[in-house]
Amino acid sequence: MKITAEAVAEEMKSAVPNRTKFYFDDDLAGFGFYRLPSGTGTWFAEFRPVAGGIKRRLKLGRVGTLKANEAREAARKAIASAALGKDLAKERSDERASGTVKELVEAYIAGKEMKESSRAFYRITLKTQIEPHLGTMKAVAVLRVDVQRAHDKMSRKARYSANRAMALLSASYVWGAKRGYLPEGMNPASAIDRNKEVARERYLNAEEMANLGAALREAETIGIPHKPSESKHAAKEKNRTIYGPHVTGAIRLLMLTGCRLREILNLRWNEYDDQRGLLLLPDSKTGRKTVVLSSAAQAELNGLPRVGEYVIAGQSAATEKEKPRADLKKPWAAIAGRAGIADVHLHDLRHNSECRIIPSDAIAAA
Repeated sequence: MKITAEAVAEEMKSAVPNRTKFYFDDDLAGFGFYRLPSGTGTWFAEFRPVAGGIKRRLKLGRVGTLKANEAREAARKAIASAALGKDLAKERSDERASGTVKELVEAYIAGKEMKESSRAFYRITLKTQIEPHLGTMKAVAVLRVDVQRAHDKMSRKARYSANRAMALLSASYVWGAKRGYLPEGMNPASAIDRNKEVARERYLNAEEMANLGAALREAETIGIPHKPSESKHAAKEKNRTIYGPHVTGAIRLLMLTGCRLREILNLRWNEYDDQRGLLLLPDSKTGRKTVVLSSAAQAELNGLPRVGEYVIAGQSAATEKEKPRADLKKPWAAIAGRAGIADVHLHDLRHNSECRIIPSDAIAAA
């Protein structure tokens, strides 16, 4: 038959019970559709691979969803591709058997050499950002439009996290293509319109630095007053929280050394060379690093009680399973609030060291 919209509509009006009927086009060999007993129809293209072998049938779409002229054009491309040695039916079969986006990113995280902290961050990014939107899709079937749509959805909740997810996804595709898991050069996460990021640099002025110094001294002596909502039912002697020397010392060291938070929290006593005034960091974010200490930084370190393996002692200090302190979020929130700099983050403190504006006497312990 000559396949036209009218001819197909006529044939689809009635279904033959218990029988699937095939119709082939008179003009384009291999192009046709079949009608199931249920009355639904499917377009297809039949061709024999140029290298020989059995004839293949490639489904193109449902009759009614795909118009006759659209199905004809899709069939023409499939048959032409087969004549050039490209087997679309096999590619689709391979696609079904290939790994998902989740599996690709997991393989990248496990196989790429990186710091364990980065590995942990990437796993969280995969679980919270990539997996909900793209995780179950076949990696080889993902299009740029799919990735852009996912990025747009992620951005509604967390704009910067969405950008981090795109960076991880792009790196995973590059890694997978290099290892032959994906077609060469395939990377649907490249050239995605990412969210504009503004570099955040918060510097403390002299007054703010003095206020912070006063808040630190108050924190380690008489304690930081509780907020009214926290203390209205507490006895008067419990209306303040005193923070130990390791908490206040860590904050001072961030300002005095310019080190990152994790570099200070993970610092071991055997990495401090007090004779030469150096910190010998074996595993910083940028690799091995030596930090030259000021006299104020040395004085702060020398004044800290040596409780365990780590300079900034945590709850497990001096125990068999000693671990570095996890963070300083709660004490910093209280101290920064007391100093009137609640908008300042802990990682902002290192900028004040790098720009060399710190009056060391303002932050030195009393």
